[in-house]
Amino acid sequence: MTEKNLTEKAPGELTGEALKDLMDQARQAALHSYSPYSHFKVGAAVRLTTGEIVTGTNVENTSLGLTICAERSAVVRAVSQCGPEIRIDAVAVANLNDAASPPCGACRQVLAEFILPQAPVVFPAPDGVRTVAFSALLPMAFKTYMK
Repeated sequence: MTEKNLTEKAPGELTGEALKDLMDQARQAALHSYSPYSHFKVGAAVRLTTGEIVTGTNVENTSLGLTICAERSAVVRAVSQCGPEIRIDAVAVANLNDAASPPCGACRQVLAEFILPQAPVVFPAPDGVRTVAFSALLPMAFKTYMK
């Protein structure tokens, strides 16, 4: 885990440079991808409200349903290392395939457990890198109905 303080304006609002750094760490994580079947190498970096950055990568399995995405890998690692009280205030997703890759539905739902609603999520899109508030990616998370 890399500890790094990023300049923060308010919870969930990071500077452009901080988001670029987060994306760079996601790209570095993608280098560790285990993707012998799809060859789609993805990395994710989650920034915790403490300023810590935790990365993850996709890990494929012959039984494709057992594959874990980079975003879920990063969340699991963050909880394992920092505890269940973590809160995420930014996410970056990158891949080494120059393809669009927003978080999938399963990753969005897992992120919903720990992420601040207005946290920026940065990812490659068809029209370039896009930054979107998490609440726009998953406006009606299952979590909202469980309270």
